Amino acid sequence: MSKHVWQYFDLNAVLARQRGGLFPWCAVLFGVGVGIYFMLSREPSTWALTGLTLGFLLLLTGAWRSSEHLSPFFGGAAWVIAGVLVAALHAHAARAPVLGFRYYGPVEGTVIAVDRSHGGKIRMMMDQVVLRNMSPDRTPERVRISLHGDSDPDARPAYDGFVPLIPEIGQNLVLTAHLSPPPGPAEPGGFDFRRYAWFQKLGAIGYTRTPVLQIRPPETTGFWLRVNRLRGGMSALIRRNIKGEAGAFAVAISTGDRSAMSQVTTTALRGSNLSHLLAISGLHMGLLTGVVFTGLRWFLVLIPGVGLHWPVRKLAAAGAMMTGAVYLTLSGGNVATVRAFIMVSVLFIAVLLGRRALTVNAVALAAIVVLLISPEALVGPGFQMSFAATTALVVVFGNLKGTTVLSRIPPVLRGAFAVVASSFIAGAATAPVAAAHFNQIAQYGLLANVLSVPVMGAVVVPAGVVALLLEPFGLGWIGFWVMEWGIRWILGVADFVSQLEGAVWKVPTPQWFVLPLIAGGGLWLVLWRGKPNRVGIPIMLSGVFLWVQVERPVLLIAESGKLIGVMSEQGRALSKPRGDGFAARNWLENDGDAVSQADAAARPGFDRSEGGHAVMLVGTQFVLLAGRGARDRIAPMCRDDNWLIYGGKIQGLPAVEGCNLLTERSLRKTGSIAVFYDRNSPKGIRIVTSSALAGDRLWLRRRQMPHQPVSGANQ
Repeated sequence: MSKHVWQYFDLNAVLARQRGGLFPWCAVLFGVGVGIYFMLSREPSTWALTGLTLGFLLLLTGAWRSSEHLSPFFGGAAWVIAGVLVAALHAHAARAPVLGFRYYGPVEGTVIAVDRSHGGKIRMMMDQVVLRNMSPDRTPERVRISLHGDSDPDARPAYDGFVPLIPEIGQNLVLTAHLSPPPGPAEPGGFDFRRYAWFQKLGAIGYTRTPVLQIRPPETTGFWLRVNRLRGGMSALIRRNIKGEAGAFAVAISTGDRSAMSQVTTTALRGSNLSHLLAISGLHMGLLTGVVFTGLRWFLVLIPGVGLHWPVRKLAAAGAMMTGAVYLTLSGGNVATVRAFIMVSVLFIAVLLGRRALTVNAVALAAIVVLLISPEALVGPGFQMSFAATTALVVVFGNLKGTTVLSRIPPVLRGAFAVVASSFIAGAATAPVAAAHFNQIAQYGLLANVLSVPVMGAVVVPAGVVALLLEPFGLGWIGFWVMEWGIRWILGVADFVSQLEGAVWKVPTPQWFVLPLIAGGGLWLVLWRGKPNRVGIPIMLSGVFLWVQVERPVLLIAESGKLIGVMSEQGRALSKPRGDGFAARNWLENDGDAVSQADAAARPGFDRSEGGHAVMLVGTQFVLLAGRGARDRIAPMCRDDNWLIYGGKIQGLPAVEGCNLLTERSLRKTGSIAVFYDRNSPKGIRIVTSSALAGDRLWLRRRQMPHQPVSGANQ
């Protein structure tokens, strides 16, 4: 082996090349620890966490007292354990009551958030919840309720002299609602809403079809209530000046309220890869603080003497950071906005300290702070897309500064090059994440972003700032007018691009390890110093190859026991065109199938000759029994170890032998079920349940026992 090759196996030489570039790996290893916690099949016991804490302290001691060559290894292991401990601490701190049964009755509470569901329905999150005959220590801390029927302002704007109430933050409401515990995954291994709800302290979700009533005026005391009223006032001001979908878009990017956005607009933005413009995240925070930073610098320089005797750049950075803090507060302070504020704060603090702002170390520090505040963000698309794009942009443009590429571009074209290059780099970095989470790739996303992002930065955001500054003088309409036309351009681009042929390419959901493989390979490629970083390329390609080889379940059974879906030559065939829409939509999306539930139900794939939806898989029959007389068909069809699925009432259901009967009660324990072909199995199939994959975690342990009325409590 030559001396040149041997140097890559020399520990001293390897560490010497990485000197000054190890801090970003602290963020990576910290994230690995957080990821390990969420991947565990069992919740770590108190003894296990105590042991990890002692191990963390020992590793810190080793990193401090050991040699220069061993210290990084001790420190790296300590960062991994720290990630596990921080995630576990947050999970235990998020304990709150979870509804353990289906509730129907009066619900009283205060609205703390308003948005729209995937189906376009207005929904609200409420806290200070009061439920009939339920003690406070058993009542969910927060509930989320969708408005249907008579309560839906979109469906019934006015009838019989009654105008449905449009919920606003701070209102104290009472309504009659159906509530249920947070649901499990639509299929084994899928997105588990229970984990998301646990960290949000969301103890129940549901819907109402009856009118919603305001029982008393909104509370005005308390900092956040006053902030929410200010947000509501800003939203109303924007809607008065900008009408229609443009106004709804302006409100969404200003205060985070998307309740006025129509499903058509949302779909167009998603299909053109412009939906990120709605999220108050890195782009908006960066544009706003950048506009303020530049404007303050110009303003201060124009004041005689200030530019010569005052640190104008640092003053502008401080002003921009304070503006970002105000924007964070007014926008509701969700995780994406907090993450964006932390990132821009790190950049402006670097300016205040006289350091380079846009460095990988700054991005790594922002990632660590975000994970310390909300470790659950790691498994969400927002965190992954934000830091993937930011890391790629900082690395690529940082490397370009040391080359002659930029100098060869005419000065007139450098702005256009920066826009196209940044859109392409960010799009390429976030494409795997977006495809894995949203099951689609916007084919013309680069075109849409090149046409829209410059307008967002040069027109919409500056015009919004000018409008708010001029509003006290009665001239805010000038800024709002400019802002409206910029938004109309963006919505027009979204509509045009999303309707192009082949605009959206649907892809199946990958295996759980594919995205970590691609991310790990990409991080190794951009963070490791030296030629061994090229190993990251085959690691990423292996993840893509495994993604292509993904095996989708041949049969899926919903937790309700009222819907099944079998894979056919035309795609997945569903047993009914309506109902269980959440499960049906998720199955088709995870298949990478763009059809509707009704179209999937029209596909062939079931044998309906025996009064049910039957499918034969390698000698094993699965039959969904539904409709009139379904109970009476259970006993005659119970034969030959086949599987019967019955989602109806189970009271008085006769005992059966010779088959496997899945009822609503048994499916509540197992969760949704997936069936795969398996040559190694004696029966040629493998059955997987959601509960088996989910394991025993905090968010799966029902903290509410079945309902036992509490006399006189919380009437």
